[in-house]
Amino acid sequence: MGSLRVIELQLVAFIMVFSASGLVPLFDLVFPAFTSAYLFALSRLVFPLRGSATSESSEIFKGSRLFRIYVISGTTIGLFLPLAYVLGGFARGDEHAVRSATPHLFLLSFQILTENIISGLSLFSSPVRALVPLLYTVRRIFVIMDWTTDVWINKTLPANAQFKDIGWFWFGRSLAVANLVYFSINLFVFLIPRFLPRAFERYFKNSERTELDAKTVQDKRSASAMKSQVVVKKDD
Repeated sequence: MGSLRVIELQLVAFIMVFSASGLVPLFDLVFPAFTSAYLFALSRLVFPLRGSATSESSEIFKGSRLFRIYVISGTTIGLFLPLAYVLGGFARGDEHAVRSATPHLFLLSFQILTENIISGLSLFSSPVRALVPLLYTVRRIFVIMDWTTDVWINKTLPANAQFKDIGWFWFGRSLAVANLVYFSINLFVFLIPRFLPRAFERYFKNSERTELDAKTVQDKRSASAMKSQVVVKKDD
């Protein structure tokens, strides 16, 4: 635990609180365990680390300043605002808001923690690292769809609602839609068509380079062995 950074300790704390709250469905509680086991199997059986760990552990996608703004926006929409929504729900006694947004926060916290650990260990190939956000995002989109349905269909305002209650009501609705739109775009516009192919391209390039280096070493050894045999024959 001493090697974990502050943000990772905070994520562990969030995960423990969400797990103990009883607000996360059983399927979402076990999803990280199955995902981690699947990724570990892929890393050993299908996409083992090839080449230098340094080349594989570097960033898969280095974007522009606009891309960094896009990532920061996603962190705000997906993590900070839903966390504020859940905390506000606790403060207001709004169990409906807390129950709707907590599964998404639980999975996103586990996703960020898994990404940080895998990137920090330098033991996993780029395809395995790229599959972490892909698998979690696919699951979270279904969770966010349930959240959106919950706040738009199952939750209603009383007839004599005050202005602050109306604002809170529409904040929850807008936040759910914003998360659904952002992470749908993230999955279908960035992760699948750009991020995942870039990870496979890097992996197979490193594999080809490793095989070429191994062949070069083998050819040099063969040439040295042949020269040794020629020298022995001349001596005879």
